[in-house]
Amino acid sequence: MKEPTLVILAAGLGSRYGGLKQIDVVGNNGESIIDFSIYDAYRAGFRKVVLIIRKEHVRLFDEHIADKIRPFMDVEYAYQDVNDLPEPFKCPAGRTKPWGTTQALLVTEPYVDGPFMIINADDFYGREAYEIMYRFLTTEVADDNFSMVGYQLSNTLTENGTVTRGVCDIKDGYLSKIVEVQKIARDENGQIYEVKADGTRADLPDGLVSMNYWGFTPAIYPLLKEKFYQFLSEKVNVEKSEYVIPTAIGELIKEGKVNVKVLPTSSPWFGVTYPQDKEKVVQKIMSYKIQGLYPFDLWEDQ
Repeated sequence: MKEPTLVILAAGLGSRYGGLKQIDVVGNNGESIIDFSIYDAYRAGFRKVVLIIRKEHVRLFDEHIADKIRPFMDVEYAYQDVNDLPEPFKCPAGRTKPWGTTQALLVTEPYVDGPFMIINADDFYGREAYEIMYRFLTTEVADDNFSMVGYQLSNTLTENGTVTRGVCDIKDGYLSKIVEVQKIARDENGQIYEVKADGTRADLPDGLVSMNYWGFTPAIYPLLKEKFYQFLSEKVNVEKSEYVIPTAIGELIKEGKVNVKVLPTSSPWFGVTYPQDKEKVVQKIMSYKIQGLYPFDLWEDQ
């Protein structure tokens, strides 16, 4: 089996954050969250990374990320472009928002020839999650057996606003259903709830959720191409429409086309959805360095 590849979703616009949060500095040696993700993946055994970015950001990613890791990791860029649609579809005039994480994953096909994992650039997933996924991708993965790292919903919320999560139903260790739920928050009594489109509230249980941490083989590409084509057939002219990986996987599970093993982790998760989240992330990372979990310079002694 080929060695697994790390794929990172880093082409988002950061509309809620107000900037390019993928490379925003959160560490005391100039690191962004993505630096720690690549470092943890390297320690777990990964030696190739594909960064999904916007083409106009190449220089920034070279300067902030790629140049310092190329001595240790094979680095490729895959470009997500709002105009990159299958025939006969055309991007509506004036649209700048990408088509979602499913389109982003599809642009990596030329750069991936074996098992791979895909994650968000702005989420800190914890070292254990990479070790669990590397083990799965080198021992269990198959074209009919994918995986997802699951996190406890209560551990993925922010006090600074609502979040979107892939809420999971699990049966015998496998994903039986996943629904992308928007506007999730926690009230002053600790109850987790969803704000529905009509403004009403619905309480949610504290189960496992997807944080866009998936393990696949290239067999996923033709399946997602078909689903993305179907999505465009219905939504190509809908302003700001997106087709995300959890929605696509949920539909494929319902159709009986994929099996997704859920890999629970006790790893801590944190991220930067809102600008106010940054201070907490900076404090967390500093505490990890003080504890000796990470060196001051991630790559100095590799």
